[in-house]
Amino acid sequence: MFSPYYAWERRRHGDDQAQAEAHCALNVSLYRRAPGARQFSRRWAMTERAAPALQRDADHLDIGPSRLVWRADGRLQIDINEWTVPWPRRLRGQVLLQPGALPGRSFALDGQARHHWQPISPSAQVSVEFSAPACQWTGDAYLDTNHGSRPLARDFHSWQWQRSSQAGGATQVLYDVRGLQGPAQTLSLAIEADGRVHAVPLKPPQRLPSTAWRMHRHSRGHQPPELVATLESGPFYCRSLLLDREGDAQAHARGGVLAVHESLSLQRFEQAWVQALLPFRMPRRAAGPWGR
Repeated sequence: MFSPYYAWERRRHGDDQAQAEAHCALNVSLYRRAPGARQFSRRWAMTERAAPALQRDADHLDIGPSRLVWRADGRLQIDINEWTVPWPRRLRGQVLLQPGALPGRSFALDGQARHHWQPISPSAQVSVEFSAPACQWTGDAYLDTNHGSRPLARDFHSWQWQRSSQAGGATQVLYDVRGLQGPAQTLSLAIEADGRVHAVPLKPPQRLPSTAWRMHRHSRGHQPPELVATLESGPFYCRSLLLDREGDAQAHARGGVLAVHESLSLQRFEQAWVQALLPFRMPRRAAGPWGR
């Protein structure tokens, strides 16, 4: 949905004639902060591929040399075989995600219900093993999806999204959405380990420092969270790591709760100068072979 090539096709032929299947990609981001280091090292892959590279059915999704498949044991297996950009390095490994409870609910993000967000398994477990770079770990995981009937930029100005893992396996999600029409909409949800979903009181907005690209970002709380790191920073999107010191006694004992935060500006994305920069982070490979 953030493909500059897809956006160019939409401009040439109209939204209804641009084929989404001809603009598919697997996005992989790896972050590591060595003990004692201040900054995170990063590896990023997002190579767009054409329709012949896409194969799918109810249980699997192939995009070029990478694959996602639901296994018979209920786990989601992701086989990754990509190259990083802008500096080409191999990114090869496997992710196994064991879903937890499945809430089975989706939430409309706009008044016309053209766009939806669904927390598929907000409290899951994951094991990761990469051969390039050589690393492995296990930990908490989160799985969700966004889907819609037309391009995001036609209906949204921007949004702020945040999620954190709470004590007892619960997950909290904040989704602040600003549409092009109508009032802003906010989802403030707690999703229990058993899949129950309920709204939590909406806290006041807390402004976070703008990025180097002057991207606005904010969270919500009774006090500003600590900005631990800006993991991705671009002209229309940024991903951050926050430390929220509010919450129960267990959270205080751990020094706070880590949260992943994302800021997105669709109006920035629509600017021609922004889309001209994106191929440096999202190259396109329109022809095969897709061999592993």
